[in-house]
Amino acid sequence: MAKKERVRHRRSKEQRPPRVVTPGMEGGSYKPLSETDIQRIHEASLEVLERVGIEVMPSECRDIFQRAGARIDEANNRVYIPRQMVTNALGQAANQVLLAGRQPTHDMILGGARVYMGTGGAAVKVLDLKSGLERESTLADVANIGRLVDALDNIHFYLRACVARDIPPADLDLNTFYASIANTTKHVTGNCFTVESVRQVMEMAALVAGDVETLRRRPFISFVACWTVSPLRYATETVEVLTEILRQGMPVILSSAPQSGATSPAALAGTLVQINAEELSGITYAQLVNPGAPVILGYVPSVSDLRTGNFIGGAPEFAMMHAAVAQLGQFYNLPVYNSSGLTDSKLPDIQAGYEKGITGLAAALSGANYIHHSAGFLESMLTVAYEQYVIDDDINGSVMRMVRGIEVTDETLSVDVIEAVCRGEGHYLGTDQSLSMMETEYYFPHTGDRQRRADWEADGGLDMRQRARRKAKQLLAAHKPLPIPAEVDAQIRDRFNILLPS
Repeated sequence: MAKKERVRHRRSKEQRPPRVVTPGMEGGSYKPLSETDIQRIHEASLEVLERVGIEVMPSECRDIFQRAGARIDEANNRVYIPRQMVTNALGQAANQVLLAGRQPTHDMILGGARVYMGTGGAAVKVLDLKSGLERESTLADVANIGRLVDALDNIHFYLRACVARDIPPADLDLNTFYASIANTTKHVTGNCFTVESVRQVMEMAALVAGDVETLRRRPFISFVACWTVSPLRYATETVEVLTEILRQGMPVILSSAPQSGATSPAALAGTLVQINAEELSGITYAQLVNPGAPVILGYVPSVSDLRTGNFIGGAPEFAMMHAAVAQLGQFYNLPVYNSSGLTDSKLPDIQAGYEKGITGLAAALSGANYIHHSAGFLESMLTVAYEQYVIDDDINGSVMRMVRGIEVTDETLSVDVIEAVCRGEGHYLGTDQSLSMMETEYYFPHTGDRQRRADWEADGGLDMRQRARRKAKQLLAAHKPLPIPAEVDAQIRDRFNILLPS
């Protein structure tokens, strides 16, 4: 935080003031849906599951549903899920899910209206930090972005942000997890494309944890399973991966991402009904495989520009739907993963700033638990930029300050302070209250500029993108994350084909 830098000359590390914003503060003040709206969406979702069903091809998944009492239409490969089966699953599901850090200071407990903001996505391009030009993303980018995230206070977890396009697909899952774990002690989330890669990642993470049971008790990794293909269709191979994760007892996010007007209704409420039906089917399947499994509802509704059909990430409709799905999660008392911080801009510019601010604020104020995509993204999720992580960390700090809200106490009501100043006993800026509140009440941006013009010009007259690029370079040059112990790293490299240089 910038504030720590401002007071460092007066305080030792041990005497640092409390942070103005912290991970896990409670949101819930923004509610685009009424209680009646939520109930109607819930009932409509149950009706869709009973009447329309889910397309599930012949598979173990379909057999599990059939044995549990779901009606199967074999001719059309549809599974019809009765509402009582859904209700039973909701009663079994974990209401809170621990996503641990490799260091306990980064632990996150998802549930209620506790808010955490982090990275996400699978970008295939990067704006190079040196040249500023677009290029393909690499394994080194996965590692370096992890290191940057490790250094930034207001990015709370690392969901791998880009695809390592310079390594063979067969090595992708394991090496992505390794590059992430090795470069941050914050929680790491990723996906796997095969059952075998799930087992490999589990084995590697267990070596870091000490053993597999310790890993399950303190899971510093979790998985995303994009197991649906909207509308209302299961992806057979991904469901096999999901089933393995559930049997391993690891936290898993059920990610569903319909696009309004393309793969879900143009009506926003209709998209909410469809995605909620998909999520309820997923939580039901998860509990049939492993009752009580640590599962996170993964609502990622998106928006189409109905004039072109293009995906849109920075729309107000996107923001509202992501606040609405947080309300649905709170209605079910289950943890929610959703999205913010997307932009359709190609550069870290004014458009990127306002689109990220709108979507981040809506998701956080709604009390969503695991808000991914909140940092780094440009160009409708195709591109990430190092400087954008720095800028978005600053945006997230302001967003989390608004989540914290205004504390009303005898002290903050300030009657005695008002009386003293009005009697001529000094001015507000010089009061003890102002000096103490500077460290506890106000968020000070680390990259946003608040200088007088003359001071700004004397400092080089840099715009925010230029300042953020400078800061990103400084952090990457100076910040050293806690490494994986050398003997453990040697075991991992001996056992697996690790492609990141040691």
